[in-house]
Amino acid sequence: MTPKVSVVMPIYNVQHFVKQAINSVLAQTFTDFELILVNDCSTDKSLEISRTILDHRIRVVNHVTNKGLAAARNTGIRHAIGRYVAFIDSDDMWHADKLKMHVEHLNKSPQVGISFSRSSFMNHKGKLIHFFQMPQLTGITAAHLLCRNPVGNGSAPVIRRETLNDIRFQPLDHAEHYSCYFDEKFRQSEDIECWLRIIATTNWKMEGIPAPLTFYRLNQEGLSSNIMKQLASWEQMIDKARLFAPKLLKKNEQSARAYQLRYLARQSIRNGQGKAAIKLINKALSVSPSIMLDETGRTCVTLTAAYLLWLLPSSLYKVCENIGQFGMGHIQKMRISRDGVKSSLIL
Repeated sequence: MTPKVSVVMPIYNVQHFVKQAINSVLAQTFTDFELILVNDCSTDKSLEISRTILDHRIRVVNHVTNKGLAAARNTGIRHAIGRYVAFIDSDDMWHADKLKMHVEHLNKSPQVGISFSRSSFMNHKGKLIHFFQMPQLTGITAAHLLCRNPVGNGSAPVIRRETLNDIRFQPLDHAEHYSCYFDEKFRQSEDIECWLRIIATTNWKMEGIPAPLTFYRLNQEGLSSNIMKQLASWEQMIDKARLFAPKLLKKNEQSARAYQLRYLARQSIRNGQGKAAIKLINKALSVSPSIMLDETGRTCVTLTAAYLLWLLPSSLYKVCENIGQFGMGHIQKMRISRDGVKSSLIL
């Protein structure tokens, strides 16, 4: 019997996290799914650990060579037989009701091609820190997506098969002939590139679920070089987007660049790199000062955190960060509750 949902999980050197990720899928209250594990040539015990979990819904697909996250997702999609395709990164986890709520959302909203959820942050050890990604959930235009990427992370979206089919292509530079959905030239920014191509070139809509159903793990190993690679990859995405959405880029490119720089400033703050964060947020404001007017609160918080991290001793900054995070998390929880989310869904 064909499952309703195909869950695609790329796996590459995540031996410390992959079991938790798989179990969070198997624990779903909605059970009509298959789980496709795409092993992208892991060199640790990730595959060995995955094979110890026995469930008839699990299939393992192995790459012969390491191809990256975009290629692993493409492989999973090509093997998927479900009407809906869900993605989860192998270091993240899901709330037990995630698939149930996304299936309900997509069933009742035929115009929605991408359904996503809010996300809860968890630390490197998997402990929820009661701080949330709080993106816009409805009325998402291509311009908003370009600037703010409300999906937020690769474990949040559930997508219709028809939506993916509408952006399917065969790359001309591949020795192998197979369909792609994510652009395999990208090792980063492959998510936003794919979502933007869907919203800018098709009639499908993107909408979010208010509940924080995705548990997103914060990486302790971020380095400044990775930040610069993210920026270079984002610029590569912008170069490509000019080809399929020139009017969108002409009007919104500078604002989008400023928002990306602000996002990278926040990443630098998480990595403890105050000087880099200051450079990035100041550059964001010089590229497009309007972000201070459009999103005053988020921009001021980023700016303040960058300078405090640079000026204060690390121990004192950590105290300030914990206080700020606790207060913001409390405000976010109240907002989520006001959106009608049951307390059982706000872990």
